[in-house]
Amino acid sequence: MPQETHIVVTWCISAGRFMCAAPAACGRFLRNTSGATAVLFAILSPVLVLGMGLGTEAGYQYMSQRKLQHAADVAAHAAGARLRAGDEKVDIDAAALHVAIQSGYLGGAGDIVVNIPPESGQFAGDKNSVEVILPLTQPRYFSALVSSDPVNMRGRAVARITDSGSVACILALSPNASGAITVTGSTSVALEGCDIASNSNAPDALDMSGHGATLDVNCAYVVGQAVTTKRLTIDCGEVQTFAPVVRDPYADLVEPSAEGACQDSDQGSNNSTTTITATESHPSGVKSMRFCKGLNLRGDVTFAPGLYIIEGGDFTVNNGTVSSTDENILEGEGVTFYLAPNARIRLASNSTLNFAAPTAGPFAGIAFFGSRSATGVTHQMNGTSGSSLQGALYMPASEVEFSGNTKLTTGCTQVIGYKVTFTGNSDLRSDCSNLGTRQIKTKEVVRVVE
Repeated sequence: MPQETHIVVTWCISAGRFMCAAPAACGRFLRNTSGATAVLFAILSPVLVLGMGLGTEAGYQYMSQRKLQHAADVAAHAAGARLRAGDEKVDIDAAALHVAIQSGYLGGAGDIVVNIPPESGQFAGDKNSVEVILPLTQPRYFSALVSSDPVNMRGRAVARITDSGSVACILALSPNASGAITVTGSTSVALEGCDIASNSNAPDALDMSGHGATLDVNCAYVVGQAVTTKRLTIDCGEVQTFAPVVRDPYADLVEPSAEGACQDSDQGSNNSTTTITATESHPSGVKSMRFCKGLNLRGDVTFAPGLYIIEGGDFTVNNGTVSSTDENILEGEGVTFYLAPNARIRLASNSTLNFAAPTAGPFAGIAFFGSRSATGVTHQMNGTSGSSLQGALYMPASEVEFSGNTKLTTGCTQVIGYKVTFTGNSDLRSDCSNLGTRQIKTKEVVRVVE
């Protein structure tokens, strides 16, 4: 065995050089490179650890962005579903936030942004679209060595409501009433070219009571279920139960104020024709006339274009004497009748109704407008076979009852009520092109489009 060599190396400060007791061995020591890898690894290991950390952090932030975008997508879809149902903005916001949080979003109510309509993108300004923006601030980890600013992320999605072209002419708005749409007795109801829709979730949201009732319709949509008979004729095959809520197309329409000088409640005279003209200014910009104690018509009456406000009583013909042998003709083009909370429609079966709603202006498409505060009120429409109603019978808080032989066989007729009941033979059509009405869309689909 070779004798172990002890090398003594000193540094001579004054000479500025190594002093080696064994010069040959010292030379070999200085030329030895067998530990270079360890030294290099020791020098580079912090860089390698930092690189791996930055890569891991980048992957984590990418995953967080993907999760945030997913939360925005499902939140936008939820908001679109509530928009389709006609909910208020606060309820749409709550639905979007709830679904976003359930999907892992870490923000709160003060962070989420819901815009109706969207404020940016391809669908900016589209009232059938809703935009959801989810901002999120993430802390930095390894990347904090190069920047102290947090990582700001944003998930954005837009959901849009699209329709299939299916429209209704009858819509019951009650969310839970039994028989929200009722066809009873020996009634025969024919709806040409349109659907019916009930927003009630009751097991009999559509009720065909009595074995003599017949219903002929393009299709029927109910949020709950339906009780029908073999006398149902439906072009789409069967009633579409558990369907989405159908939006009230006139939900944003401002209710007219009841103001102006009170006119005599008795108008017209038997065996003569009377023209009633609205002459007063109204805040809506439409000429108006106000009847403070109801409106009773005699003889044939023609209404000039305008807004006719009825409160404090009934809208009747011949004091509601339906047995009168005189046939009354009530007509008017460009007219809207507003029924205050304490007013009702009581039109007799011997009346021929020829009304057309205005095609433009604040009440475009509305022939009859019932107050949204008129709960518990029933409006009765009993027209003859020659009647024509072009426009909407809009009674969102009240029940509408068609009795007798109401045959609105021409033009465009929409009936929107809290409940709608048919107790007599009724024919309605829905040819509403260019008449100012808004479509009652029955088969709308929510899609995420951005």
